[in-house]
Formats: sequence, C-alpha cells, structure tokens
Amino acid sequence: MSQSQWQALSSKEYQLLGDIDRDSVPAIWCILEKWQTTESIVEIDLSHINRVDSAGMVMLIHLLEHAKNQNCHIMLSFVPEQLRTLFQLSNIQPMMAEHIKN
Repeated sequence: MSQSQWQALSSKEYQLLGDIDRDSVPAIWCILEKWQTTESIVEIDLSHINRVDSAGMVMLIHLLEHAKNQNCHIMLSFVPEQLRTLFQLSNIQPMMAEHIKN
C-alpha cells in the first residue's frame, strides 16, 4: 500500500483509491489515524475505489468518528454500490445516510 490510496485534493476534499479491504486497511488506517483537519466539513471521493469489503466499511466508520472528534463532518461522495450494499446488510444505512452525498 502506498500513501497514494489516500490523497488530498484540497483541504476540504480527499479521495480514496484502489482496493479498500482487509489487506489494505491496516496500512491505510496508519495514515488516517494521524490525519488532522480544522475544516468543519470534508468531502471524501470514493469514485476510484475498485473493491471494498467489510473491513473497508469499518475503517470508514472509524474515520467518521475520528473526524467527529475533530468537530468535522465527513461527506462521502460517489459511494460504490458494493459499499452501499454493505451498509444495508450491516443495518447501518440510516446512520450513514447523513454522510452520503447524492
């Protein structure tokens, strides 16, 4: 995993790239847990994710909590259908609805 899986497009816009799965999550999380922001709202573009599994979903939930602790609200844009299905199957879609930009 390279840092290129998490890219800053601006101080308010980021993107995740590639596979976000049990193999890549530990390395990505090492970067994300150190991520700091002073922005009140940040958008994360997921349009370049190839594959996501339940580990990737849990990582995103932890990222939302990490941002909330910094008084930042994250909006997820271009959420892949595979991730939306995981939200539904995990019965967390209602919680995630406020974080998904349509």
